[in-house]
Amino acid sequence: MNKLTAEYFGQDPKIVKALKVASNVAVTKAPVLVVGEAGIGKKTLAQFIHENSTRAGKAFITVDCSGDSLQVENEILGYRDAESGRFVKGALENANGGTVVLVNIDGLEDGFQKKFHKIIGELEDYDIDLRMIATTTKNLSKLVGAGRFYRGLYTVISSNSITLNPLRERVGDLEMIAKNIVKTTLGGLEVSVDEAAMQKIISHYWTHNVKELKAVLESTLTNFEGDTVSAELLEIGEKKAVNIISDDDSEGIRLMSLKEAERLLIKKALVHTSENRTQAAKILGVSIRTLRNKINEYRNDGNSYFVNLR
Repeated sequence: MNKLTAEYFGQDPKIVKALKVASNVAVTKAPVLVVGEAGIGKKTLAQFIHENSTRAGKAFITVDCSGDSLQVENEILGYRDAESGRFVKGALENANGGTVVLVNIDGLEDGFQKKFHKIIGELEDYDIDLRMIATTTKNLSKLVGAGRFYRGLYTVISSNSITLNPLRERVGDLEMIAKNIVKTTLGGLEVSVDEAAMQKIISHYWTHNVKELKAVLESTLTNFEGDTVSAELLEIGEKKAVNIISDDDSEGIRLMSLKEAERLLIKKALVHTSENRTQAAKILGVSIRTLRNKINEYRNDGNSYFVNLR
């Protein structure tokens, strides 16, 4: 795979700013926290930082922290194999000299967060030198305030924080990103995307960002023949709000009062956006003021979710 360049991510002003920070921090040894919605390319940005650092060419290891807590701890620290008695090295040792990426770091079990914070401070004692990059879809600062993430660990990993804005906010980048995906999927063949197809791409609400766009285009191009991708080939709908209520939930809604359904819908929108009220309001199609009033109403009613909402 060719080395990633800043241009790969697009020309949106916020992305350009994020890439500048990434390029500056890449030449240091400092930890980096990458924040953004699912599918936006947080691991890809971590790879960009690694490739533009003095650690390029060394180990680049990722660990998904959202899995089983014991398995995650073993994967990070290593473990003693029950059958052979042999010690299996973990990501920290295997990434020595390189980079370790802790994906969904908010998924670390509470007790292990404190243990891991202590271990990070002792790495030099074990001659382990690595760059640590953490990714999350959550607002870790809010989790710290709510007592759901260890402050000491947050302080260490967030010294350099980079936020990637959603693809749907970067309409100007959609065309370039889509064309790059088409070209890569077809092995570098020069294939055009006609105007109607591009408009269909631009008008869609990409809930899962680049990951979703890539999946749609790769599916479209599986049996593609020709030199132009047309709108008819793209199996995507027009712009629409996120389906934030599952089929099971929607079945239940028909048995609820309208007020209860409204409350559930608002809660789902807030959970989906990691409690970002501005984004939730956009999804719901209401003003931020209306959303704020509804939240206060449910809080006054004593609903536990809204009472604890910060």
